[in-house]
Amino acid sequence: MPIHIPVLPNEVIEGLAIQPGDTIVDGTFGGGGHTRLILEHVGQEGNVIAADRDPAAIEIAQQDERFANVVLVNHNYADIPEILTSMGIEQVDGILLDLGLSSDQLADRERGFSYQSDGDLDLRFDPTKGEPAYRLIQRLSEKHIADLIYEFGEERYSRRIAAQIVKQRHVQELRTASQIAQLVRSTVPRSKHHAIDPATRTFQALRIAVNEELKWLSVALRRLPEHLKPGGRFVVISFHSLEDRLVKSAFRENEKLKQITKKPIRPTEIEISQNPRSRSSRLRIAEKI
Repeated sequence: MPIHIPVLPNEVIEGLAIQPGDTIVDGTFGGGGHTRLILEHVGQEGNVIAADRDPAAIEIAQQDERFANVVLVNHNYADIPEILTSMGIEQVDGILLDLGLSSDQLADRERGFSYQSDGDLDLRFDPTKGEPAYRLIQRLSEKHIADLIYEFGEERYSRRIAAQIVKQRHVQELRTASQIAQLVRSTVPRSKHHAIDPATRTFQALRIAVNEELKWLSVALRRLPEHLKPGGRFVVISFHSLEDRLVKSAFRENEKLKQITKKPIRPTEIEISQNPRSRSSRLRIAEKI
């Protein structure tokens, strides 16, 4: 059974401004935490469509009777327009994107999302598509690795990390998540006053790269507002500044959207204490004019 705890749950429901009978799209199903809450609020007359790039997430949900009334699709959230068209739906009342990892993905030790994993450093949301991260760092040049870690991880020690990766890959195959995490930890100074693991930014960068996350987010931010009804809400939860800047810019520049949140909504100290993974979450809301 999924163990995912949804971030900013009350803020999501309030942000979507759900009414009984609404049709809502959860473009990032994950462990289904937000979907369950949305189901409760749309009622029996409402409709919920949930998508996820991760086939494992959809497969698990299809076996869970709590989601019997949800339309579940294994697709990238940027494909929501095609999903709606296939269902004969032109516009919906709300769309949610939660751009974070689910707790279930972190708990899967075979896919490398956790730093402690002895599984391959895969990091793909859909293991059937693209290239796993361990192959990426095996073939890229030192400069390319450094640039990637700097651009997508905002890691100031990117050159030092890339040099160490290239040095070590000549000695042994760098394949597992724990191997890479330990290599980064041994390379990056750890601040005495900072609780974040030194490997965090590098893992983030590699994950963004193999999943092309910023590209697909940009596509979705451009396409999805067209499929909202007037007054419909678009809610996005981001987890780092690269995502948040894209969302902020898209909401501000789209003439068909009105920003409901001038500044992102952050989790309370109570929520952070109960769900530490929510610490970096930022929620923005826009409304279709």
